[in-house]
Formats: sequence, structure tokens, C-alpha cells
Amino acid sequence: MKKRASLILGIVQLFVAIGAIPAGLFMIMEPHGTALGMTTEILKNSPFHNFLIPGIFLFTVNGVFNLIAAILSFCKFRFAGLTGLGLGIALIIWILVQVFSIGLNHFLQPAYFFIGIIEILISVVLIKREKSL
Repeated sequence: MKKRASLILGIVQLFVAIGAIPAGLFMIMEPHGTALGMTTEILKNSPFHNFLIPGIFLFTVNGVFNLIAAILSFCKFRFAGLTGLGLGIALIIWILVQVFSIGLNHFLQPAYFFIGIIEILISVVLIKREKSL
């Protein structure tokens, strides 16, 4: 069960990273959002004037950190569960802040919220398995 959970967690984390790295990079390179077909108008009720800071967070936390965590999960690293738990919580917080700041305006928002919950649940399974060994 631990091998399967580690594999599934790694796949989930890799999926998040593959979506977050290019999107975050585009937000950093083009903070006005044009590279992603967005405008800063959607940020009017948020604390941000452009997409630079959200892009840095998206690229780093949801992108690079999830990529590293996926590698750790595939290698069955001892703390992969804790890492996944933290990143799952970070993903849910990211989506909640996004929805409260710019509104619910894309099907990917609830999809990634659900993915964050899955990441947390699989991570809890791994943590419990690790403690029982």
C-alpha cells in the first residue's frame, strides 16, 4: 500500500507542478498577464497590482516544490508524506485566496482545490504507514 500511495502522490504532485511551472513562469515574465490571456483587471479586488508576486508563488511553491516533492515521493523518501501534506495545504490556501481575491471564474479552481484535498489525504495515509513501521 505504501508503494502505491507514494506513486499516486508523486503523480498528483507532478501533475500540479506541470501546470504551475509554465503558468507561474509566464506570470513572472509578463506580469500584466497578456502571455496567459489575462488582464490585471481581474486583480482589482486583490492586494496585487500585477501577476508578479502570484506568479512567483505559483512557480515556486506549486511548481518547483511540487516537482521536488514528486521526485521524493517516487523515491519513497521518508518524509514524502509530510512534504505532500504541506504542499496540499498550500495548494488549498492558494485556491481559497485566489477565489476570495478574484472570484470563482474558472473550472480549474475547484479542480485544483479537489486535487489539494487528494494530496492531503494520500499524504495522511503515507504518514500513518510511516508511523506504523
